Amino acid sequence: MKSNKLLFILAIAMAFLGLKPSAVAQHFSPKQLQEATISSLHTAMQNGKLTAVELVQLYLDRIKEYDKDGPFINALIMVNPKALTEARRLDSLYKVTGKFIGPLHGIPIIVKDNYNTFDMPTTNGTLAMKNSIPPADAFVIQKIREAGAIIIAKSNLAEFAQSGNFSVSSILPGYSRNPYDTRRTTAGSSGGTAAAVAADFGTIGLGTDTGSSIRGPAAHQSLVGFRCTLGLISRNGIAPLALTNDMGGPICRTVEDAVRVLDVIAGYDKADSVTRLSNGKIPESYRAYLDKNGLKGARIGVFRQLCDPAKADSQVVALFNNALNELRLAGATIIDSVSVMELDMIQKTMDTIPQLRRDFNQYLANLGPNAPHKTLESIIKSKQYHPFLEKYLQDVNADTLAPELHKGWQKNLDLREQLRQLLLRAMDSTQVDVLVYPSFSYPPRLIGDLNTPSGTNNNALSPPTGFPAFTVPMGFTYHNLPAGLQFFGRPFSEPTLIKLCYAYEQATHHRLPPESTPPLGKKKRKMRGGSNRLSMN
Repeated sequence: MKSNKLLFILAIAMAFLGLKPSAVAQHFSPKQLQEATISSLHTAMQNGKLTAVELVQLYLDRIKEYDKDGPFINALIMVNPKALTEARRLDSLYKVTGKFIGPLHGIPIIVKDNYNTFDMPTTNGTLAMKNSIPPADAFVIQKIREAGAIIIAKSNLAEFAQSGNFSVSSILPGYSRNPYDTRRTTAGSSGGTAAAVAADFGTIGLGTDTGSSIRGPAAHQSLVGFRCTLGLISRNGIAPLALTNDMGGPICRTVEDAVRVLDVIAGYDKADSVTRLSNGKIPESYRAYLDKNGLKGARIGVFRQLCDPAKADSQVVALFNNALNELRLAGATIIDSVSVMELDMIQKTMDTIPQLRRDFNQYLANLGPNAPHKTLESIIKSKQYHPFLEKYLQDVNADTLAPELHKGWQKNLDLREQLRQLLLRAMDSTQVDVLVYPSFSYPPRLIGDLNTPSGTNNNALSPPTGFPAFTVPMGFTYHNLPAGLQFFGRPFSEPTLIKLCYAYEQATHHRLPPESTPPLGKKKRKMRGGSNRLSMN
């Protein structure tokens, strides 16, 4: 009886307000937000079920509930105070024109806080840069704004993008935490972006990758991460670590969303000369390669050197072997295995030559007269950085010799070219389309644990060659710890990588959302450790 009375009262109230029952039924709910994609959100907007303002508010509610409260993911440095204002502007334009302003219209994006934003500080995780507001957007940020994306927050990172072991910075107290197990690491400098995207604080994300930091965090948070060919995406306006390796790119929950971001950000930028390499190599749209049958007839090379059972966790090895079977079932031919015997020698022979002093001083010079610091030395003297960085910063600043003048510089260039040719020869001789290996050979470490192996394979092939490598979820180890499968390709083979990664994703659907950050409105429970999720599915 009580329920009937409530329905009667609701019907009268709706009639008084001029609402139809279907209007309430169509309301976009917090539950629908979970794992929402660009396509599903745009469909809801076009059907009148969702506005950009409503969407931003839904994400803001989740951020308030879960980032600095509840499971305390601690992924965000700053929430954009103008996000709702921008959403209102986009809603007004859509109401007048009936059209989206671009392919990312109204889509909230998490941006790693080393991308310049003209209207928000860009700190690089460093307290010394707390009030540094760049004079202009990074090239990639300009592109995503033009496409209609809304920056909802700037995410935490390993300060100076320096450590792949944890995401800790002086700008934000404490560590960013993995939403699948909040005792564990997010895996490095883009860890804040990955944790935020995995926990549904935004629809899509942007990270950067010098050695591991797009693919590592993506793998540890059951996400898709694209490190593209060096030269495909501009680094202009991104705080650098080493420009020989630096690359920005998408961190998303699905391959399709990562591809939609790539369509927006790829291309030539006169301010980053390396992007000249991309001229004539970018298709009209990468979305044309989203083929769920893309693995049929593909030849996949297994790079066993990066999955040695003697140097890897047994559950990761088992999961990788399971992934190979999944690739076979989806129609691929597996070539087991492909190898480059000189790989260990090349890695051991390369010299470590710091580039930060030169590259970062140039970055600071481009921030204009209002920059809080003009040199790396000034930042060091300020003492406003995390203590773990002190020796590193002092050492790289003391090395005043230009990187190119180091005696090992040319040797490194020669070794990089040797590795490129060896990998291409190995792939060509076995006629494989890509190489595959686990993104990590070990599960995510406990935060603070620097003794057990990190197991990262992300810095072995792609950064030194400049070739593309994408990671996609391949399941879970130890009940709830994500693992990633990495696809490595020839230069500018992004269409092939997209086709194969998408087909694998669609054949397996390994990604599952973390239980620590459920849809709002559901009964929440504290999650500090495990779950009831199966190890391999």
